[in-house]
Amino acid sequence: MCELVLEGKLAIITGGARGIGKEIAMLFAKEGANIAICDVNLEEAEKTAKEIQDLGRESLAFKVDVTDQSQIHGMVDKILDKFNKIDILINNAGITKDNLLLRMSEEEWDKVIAVNLKGTFLCTKIVSKVMLKQRFGKIVNLASIIGIMGNAGQANYAASKAGIIGFTKSVAKELASRNICVNAIAPGFIKTDMTARLAEEVQKKMLSVIPLARFGEAKDVADLAIFLSSESSSYITGQVIQVDGGMLT
Repeated sequence: MCELVLEGKLAIITGGARGIGKEIAMLFAKEGANIAICDVNLEEAEKTAKEIQDLGRESLAFKVDVTDQSQIHGMVDKILDKFNKIDILINNAGITKDNLLLRMSEEEWDKVIAVNLKGTFLCTKIVSKVMLKQRFGKIVNLASIIGIMGNAGQANYAASKAGIIGFTKSVAKELASRNICVNAIAPGFIKTDMTARLAEEVQKKMLSVIPLARFGEAKDVADLAIFLSSESSSYITGQVIQVDGGMLT
């Protein structure tokens, strides 16, 4: 499927040092893309960048707080100095601070909304200015099935991901005239370091409601990100695609 190859494309991946973000970064590199890794953990970002360079691709690592637009601007300026373009933005950076509503602190609410939703807004706003001038771009936002179905103890996370879904649909309409496609991926239960910390009984309960009877792999999400970032998806925008093993079917 040569249409899926991202040869020569430049992709920014936020939260790209570990987990789903790293899987997307590595798969993009294998498909020919050069990668800018953006993460709060610079050491891990640099390790991932080195792995990408070992594949024969160019990669830059940045320590960036996606809630700080000055840091995002600084990263984008350095990327443009080296590559003179930005083809793809993957808004993957995200956190959880779970708690029941009556126990949730204002800080827990604000931090999750800031990183997950505000971070997606700021990165998209700043990078889309570059894409508008290019008259081309692919933006993929990481939502979650929790943003569709909700989940007890995750009101802040659910609100942030539901916000990303509404944001994706709105921005897709605004940017479509300049050949910029904006879509969202809503993963279900994906095996990562974060989900591995869940209690075994919680994991068993989740598995019982997944028709495919298995947890997803980070590659399942990365494969879809490749498609949504390629020319094969040139007539797809404003969509939210679930990767959940049929959980919400």
